[in-house]
Amino acid sequence: MKKYLFIVLALGIALIPSMNGRNGSSPNNQYQIKGIVYNQWGTPLADATVQIHGTKSKTTTDAEGRFAIMSPDSCVALKASKEGYLSRSVISACSGEEISFRLPADPNSTKADEIMEESEIQYDMSQSQPIISAPSRLAGKKMRANNTMVMPPAYYSPTEPAPNWNTEDYGVINENRFLRPTDNPLSTFSIDVDAAAYSNIRRFISNGQKPPKDAVRIEEMVNYFEYDHEQPTGQDPFAVDMEMADCPWAPDHQLLAISLQGKKIPYDNLPASNLVFLIDVSGSMSAANKLPLLKSSFKLLTDQLREKDRVAIVVYAGAAGVVLEPTPGNQKQAIKGALDKLEAGGSTAGGAGIQLAYKLAQENFVEGGNNRVILATDGDFNIGESSDAAMVRLIEKERKSGVFLTVLGFGMGNYKDNKMQQLANKGNGNHAYIDNINEAKKVLISEFGGTMFAIAKDVKLQLEFNPAKVAGYRLIGYENRMLNKEDFNDDEKDAGELGSGHTVTALYEVIPKGVKSDLLADVDDLKYQDNKAKSSSKDWITLKLRYKKPDGDKSQLIETTYSKNPVSWQKTSGNFRWAAAVTEFGLLLRESPFKQQATFKQAVELAKSAVGEDKNGYRHEFIRMVEVMQDMESPITAEK
Repeated sequence: MKKYLFIVLALGIALIPSMNGRNGSSPNNQYQIKGIVYNQWGTPLADATVQIHGTKSKTTTDAEGRFAIMSPDSCVALKASKEGYLSRSVISACSGEEISFRLPADPNSTKADEIMEESEIQYDMSQSQPIISAPSRLAGKKMRANNTMVMPPAYYSPTEPAPNWNTEDYGVINENRFLRPTDNPLSTFSIDVDAAAYSNIRRFISNGQKPPKDAVRIEEMVNYFEYDHEQPTGQDPFAVDMEMADCPWAPDHQLLAISLQGKKIPYDNLPASNLVFLIDVSGSMSAANKLPLLKSSFKLLTDQLREKDRVAIVVYAGAAGVVLEPTPGNQKQAIKGALDKLEAGGSTAGGAGIQLAYKLAQENFVEGGNNRVILATDGDFNIGESSDAAMVRLIEKERKSGVFLTVLGFGMGNYKDNKMQQLANKGNGNHAYIDNINEAKKVLISEFGGTMFAIAKDVKLQLEFNPAKVAGYRLIGYENRMLNKEDFNDDEKDAGELGSGHTVTALYEVIPKGVKSDLLADVDDLKYQDNKAKSSSKDWITLKLRYKKPDGDKSQLIETTYSKNPVSWQKTSGNFRWAAAVTEFGLLLRESPFKQQATFKQAVELAKSAVGEDKNGYRHEFIRMVEVMQDMESPITAEK
């Protein structure tokens, strides 16, 4: 128990991003940070203590569980506590947003029985949804079984944060395995610039939880970060960089890093935007980290718009409707005013909303411009076309219009990651998960061009491995982006998009020729063809890449090879070491069968050797996350 409290407290202190201009404000400036404290069943807690970490500044909650505390910094780490409950910390509590805590009951507290009795839940047996009654004392009634506390069921209220029951949905990931180039010489996949998995993982760890294995998509973790690659100088919209070295977690193997650096287009030179904000205002979006955070995020995006840009707003709940007709980007008050009026309530007709948003985008299509629907939701569609297959077919149909799709995920408890991944993948789009206002700033301000402006679409890679040099290889991640080898030359086959200034990195673990490995499955020799290497080339691989211009239909081909001798990982670039550190952490989070000698300690050492400038603090935040997970997984108590 002490170890758990230490981990959550340490994470709350550690993960405050060092955003430029966020901290270190003048002592004369005071910011008000507000929020509410609930118990684990969603009942507001009165007289809970809320304190700013590292200071003596604290306050208590009122009868409705609400608090307000003044701070010289606009973002701080807060701790909430109350006798009989486990303390909790929250990261990056900032002024302008409402923070919510949920304090679980402490089963070891002397007040445990009293707390359980006061949180009695009654059911209305005539309804499918439970309801909460006024607190009552049940004389002599103990909610224990076999000396283990039995938690009462959760309740649902459309005005409170997400219910306690967890219906989050993640697609199963079957990790890529090692293949022999004699049997499978070609590896073909679509690029992936999504970064939703990383911020979602951070959300779990900040709550003291290990993320579900299938929430861990290693390629999205790697591509969350900026890298220091040179800008393209040729006519192609990106440059290709490759590097190969000893694999940190498998010293007998090699690690091959392939990076695409997108050309960064100055903001003023970006084409005019035709944007449709498609916003989920159903009842499931009522929590503070859903619609309220969504509205704040879209206001940040609105501040980036220019006079030549146009914005419309479509909402959907039980039905879909237009709440703002196309409006010039310089009319910011009109756009923000429309956002302010949005309230959550009703069921979720996602399919109808998508159809209406695409229709509006097509009616106002800008030739040569950035035509895009920005869908913001928890993904919990439940009426109309709501099945995964139906939604995917709808998006595949609509993408032919030339309108791109950005999917922004919000919330927890019922977050449908799997559905949102599919929509982004099939809709010429990208997917981000926004867990706090700082992440909104990263996605919608710092990476505005990369998120909103595609410089290339249908970007596909195909590697041919030389069996004279390679005994086996494995693509790390990209499981939901794999393509058939014949898809590479098929211009009708959809693939990923690359945004302005975006970097895409892919890593292969390579078993050199002559190295024996149990990770390579034995197969019988072929009867009708020779599977021996027929080349004496010193190349490790031949890399082919295809892409289309954003408004093009015919792909262009880039081809190159890699033949350099691998070096020790200590002699590699900071880009290589950072990508390797993030990958090693991902292997450990997934408990991957291919993690081999990976350790949290080594991941931290790798990362610390490659932090670089880190002007926004994201890399230091990552290192602290790895250290916290190391403490969570360690059998040694925090006191030791």
